[in-house]
This record gives sequence, structure tokens and C-alpha cells, in this order.
Amino acid sequence: MDSTQVALVALALGALIGGGLAALVLIALRARDRARVEASLELPDGARAVLQGMDEVAVVVDTSLLIVAASTPAEMFGMLEGYSLPSDELRAVVRSARRTDSADTGSMRLRRGVEQRLVTARASVITPRLTLVVVRDITEHERVEEMRRDFVSNTSHELKTPVGAVTLLAEAIESAADDPEQVRHFAGRLAGEAARLGQLTSRIMNLSRLQSADDLTELRDVSVDAVVASAIESQSITAAGAGITIARGGVRGAYVRGDVQVLTEAIANLVANAVAYSPEGGQVGVGVSAIDGVVEIAVTDRGIGIPESEQQRVFERFYRADQARSRRTGGTGLGLSIVKYAVQRHGGEVELWSRPGRGSTFTVRLPAINAPEGAELELKRRKKKKKKKLKEAREVSRVKGETP
Repeated sequence: MDSTQVALVALALGALIGGGLAALVLIALRARDRARVEASLELPDGARAVLQGMDEVAVVVDTSLLIVAASTPAEMFGMLEGYSLPSDELRAVVRSARRTDSADTGSMRLRRGVEQRLVTARASVITPRLTLVVVRDITEHERVEEMRRDFVSNTSHELKTPVGAVTLLAEAIESAADDPEQVRHFAGRLAGEAARLGQLTSRIMNLSRLQSADDLTELRDVSVDAVVASAIESQSITAAGAGITIARGGVRGAYVRGDVQVLTEAIANLVANAVAYSPEGGQVGVGVSAIDGVVEIAVTDRGIGIPESEQQRVFERFYRADQARSRRTGGTGLGLSIVKYAVQRHGGEVELWSRPGRGSTFTVRLPAINAPEGAELELKRRKKKKKKKLKEAREVSRVKGETP
């Protein structure tokens, strides 16, 4: 072998040995980096910024379940950086995810302030020593689902009564086909049950619309005077039939922002209840006040009153404080529920004061707005017109020799 060949062999061996040494060094460096990552508690690049931008509760914990980073909403559940992860159930979800090296989920109740909230938690391993935990509050979702189930169940139950009555009356009419007097009697009762069924269906639809997430679409400046007048007018015939007078008092010219039809129905429901639960010959009062940017509409009766134990339940769907009277008056048990949700959708609240034997007062509070341009002139014009009519009536009475 000549010197050239020896040199080439030596060069090849050197290159091979050098390459091997370089590979060993690279492997060693990678192993060191991997070991550093496994031992490191540093967050991946951008992780903290992502956490700070999240609207959900999210934290990153280390192997000892110590919180090393947290989103802002996490503070509401007592999850703060530097503190241990709260709740044994939450810690169990994290341990399960680390043990299986895959995401794990669980449902539990966590304390938020002074209340317990139903949540779902998902834990995912992001580095050998760090785990991401995302918590979703599903309390409202579960409440809405439960409300929906109750609503369907209650509605089905309530619809059975008028539907069953209509069926029986139809059969009775068929059986009494040869007796015109009986046919007229059953037909009248059938019409009454059909009207009750229609009223119940209409109120169920209205309540469903108010409980939906859709915003009210017919919003405008609403005259409280017009709402109260329409509500009283809608119950005037029923009140007159029972010998009950409806008196309107308080301030004039108040305005709110809302849906005039929804607000009118809400106040009309309160007036209808006051009339239904007032003694014959009694009086129902509707008063309006405006204080500190709030309009108050109070509907008062001197009826049987509501026991304190039942006052929190009267706004529940289909709940009736007096079952016997509700059957006589054809009540659906939905009127006050409609009032509650209608007022809430307008950013207000409804309050009840009642004493058995002394009567009840329902007070609706709504945010007031400034009267639209020209409203004061219209109010003055109406007052002037009212005074003129009163003067004419007195003049007619004087001419006829009657006492004004």
C-alpha cells in the first residue's frame, strides 16, 4: 500500500471517528435539553399571554399541584398563583391526566365566593412537569335545562285539564243531541273551556318568548301613563262586573324604555290579579312614582293577602296561592311569572308586600328616561282637554239641576 492509499484510509477513519464524536455530542446535548425541559417549571412561550386573554377559568399547575400561572377569572374560584389547587376532586382530575398522559375531564362543585357552582374541569399535560386545567362554569346552563324540563312537564300537566274537559263536553253534546237545552248548556261550557285553553296557550307562548335569549325587538320610549291606562282599561269590564273600582294616582308624564305591549300585559296581569282577589265592592289602586331615576308602578288590593311562606313562590310558573279561587276565576298560574320575566327583561325588578287579611301590593321598578321632545306639551294638552270636559259635565249637571 503506497503512501497515498494510507493517507486516504487515515482520512476516512478520521472522518468516521469525527462524525461519531459529533453525533455523540449532539445526542448528549439533546439529552441535556430534554432533561432540562423535564426538570423545568418554565411556561412554554406565549402560554402566560394566552392565559391572561382567556375569559374562562384556566390555570397551569406543577407536579406538586402548585399553581404557577392563572387566568384572571380563576381568582373568583380562589385559584391564585403560588397557592395549591383547591378541591380534592379537581386535584384527582389532574393526577389522572398525569398518570395516563392524556386529557381527563370531570364534573364537580367548586366554591365561588359564598356559593357553590357546578363546573366541568379538563386537565391536559403540556410539559413533563406542567399541566393545564380549564374549568367551565355550567351552573346557568344546568339551571336553564332544569327550567326547560320543568316547563315542559308543567305545561303538559296544565294542558291536560282543558283538553280533557273539551273532549268530555264534546261527547256530552253528542249524547244529548236530542235535547236542545242540554246541547246549549254543554256548548256554553265547551266555549268556556276552549277560551281557557286559548288563554293558557297564549300565555305559555308569551312566557317562552320572555324567557328566551332573544332581545326585545320593539323597544322605544314608552309613556307609563299610556301603559297604566291600557292595563286598567283591559280589566274595567271584569272589575265593573264585580263591583270593584280601580283608582289611578301618582305622578304623570313618566317614561321608560321598552316594549309597550310587553309592559302593558305585565301591568294588566297585576291589575287582573288584584281584581280577582279583591272582595266584592272593593277598590284596587294603581299608583305611579318617579324617584332617583326609577319609575315605580304599585298595584294594591285589599283582598285576602298572601301568607309569608308562599310569597317567594307566587312568581313560579303555574303556582296558585288560592287553588279554589283560581279555578273559579279561570287563572292559569302564569300571570305573575310573565310579570317577573317582563320586568327583568326591561332591567327592572318586581317586589311583593302582603299580609293575610289586609291585602297585597306589587311594585314594579323600571329605569326611568327623560321624556321625549314634545311629551310635556302633549301632557299639558291632555290636562287642558280633561279640565274642559269636566267643566262641560258640571255645566250640564247645573242646567239639569243635578249636583255636580
